[in-house]
Amino acid sequence: MNYILLIASVLLGALLVFIIKPGNKIVRLLLAFSGAYLLSVTILHLLPEVYTETTDSKRVGIFILIGIILQSVLESFSKGAEHGHIHIHSDGKEFPTLLFVSLCLHAFSEGLPIHHAGDNLLWAIIVHKIPIAIVLTTFLIQTKYSKKIVFSFLFFFGIMSPLGVLLGDKIDFFINYYTEITAVIIGVFLHISTIILFESSENHTFNLQKFTAILLGILLTIFTL
Repeated sequence: MNYILLIASVLLGALLVFIIKPGNKIVRLLLAFSGAYLLSVTILHLLPEVYTETTDSKRVGIFILIGIILQSVLESFSKGAEHGHIHIHSDGKEFPTLLFVSLCLHAFSEGLPIHHAGDNLLWAIIVHKIPIAIVLTTFLIQTKYSKKIVFSFLFFFGIMSPLGVLLGDKIDFFINYYTEITAVIIGVFLHISTIILFESSENHTFNLQKFTAILLGILLTIFTL
């Protein structure tokens, strides 16, 4: 079921683009909601869990910082796709290999701790993937890539997180270092979610709709998870 839900989240985001073509305003609201939800799950559930798994709190903190640094490096190649903005221009002649690889690595890594972390992390990633899939699909169809390339890109992106879940449950290395891996993912999520929330505020002005989306994301986490 975890595999199906993760793939379905990417499929849903892609279908929304082809069916209703959501505008920038709707996408920004979805991003604000997903960023708040992701941040809330990270703070309320993942952080307490990793710190109770070990007595070496400094070690956990170091791995969280590694996650923040790792995501910063990945974003230099993905051009911000993980938080909903692809700052890249393509004429369709050259496939964006670095964008593809960095997004797949990100999607794979966030799936690694799901089996042990449970539904909290699963739903956080699902909510996060939907607006990202919308932005990614919109970017791909605006290029001159063939439909085969577009659908192949989305397919491989969609199966990366389920692959991470599978290997995270079966490979001894990922099982034995679950706490450290989860700490790294916490760092990744802190980086992504805070950027989403910062970018949701345009010119540092108050926007009631975006504030409401952020508040809903936080309240949903508090009262349902």
